[in-house]
Amino acid sequence: MKYTRLTKEQFEEMHPEFTNFLASQQIDKHEWDKLKEEKPEVAEQELDVFSDLVWEGVLSNARFLEHYSKNHIFLFGFDEKHIHTIVIKALLTDIDFMTQEGLQWLSDAVFTNDVEIKHGGKDFGSDRNKEVFDIIQQGAILSDGVLYQQFKDLLKL
Repeated sequence: MKYTRLTKEQFEEMHPEFTNFLASQQIDKHEWDKLKEEKPEVAEQELDVFSDLVWEGVLSNARFLEHYSKNHIFLFGFDEKHIHTIVIKALLTDIDFMTQEGLQWLSDAVFTNDVEIKHGGKDFGSDRNKEVFDIIQQGAILSDGVLYQQFKDLLKL
């Protein structure tokens, strides 16, 4: 398995897609139930293969991620070959970007000396999707890129 198995909730949400996946392998509900009972290791492999297929699709289409911590916001923008990063840091230790108040403070203080903003980038290695997945594993979430684009425009990148 290249990534991680989908959660039970994710499988439930993707039930129609999983059913189609099994059908593409000539596995109907009766055969699936039999497989789970008689060959659970094969059923587990099917779950893993489906999970990797879903992850590949999600990661291939990922263009933006955001990661929030108490005093930092990491914004990531991707294309096929490059990863671009904007890091926003509150220099005041009592600011918490995990709260609505902290985000409001950032909006008000973005042009002050209490906020540090850095940007950078690098080329992806040989496996773009794995690198994006690793960032997600560290706590980043998929994003529509609005905040990334606002800061990119603000920094004139």
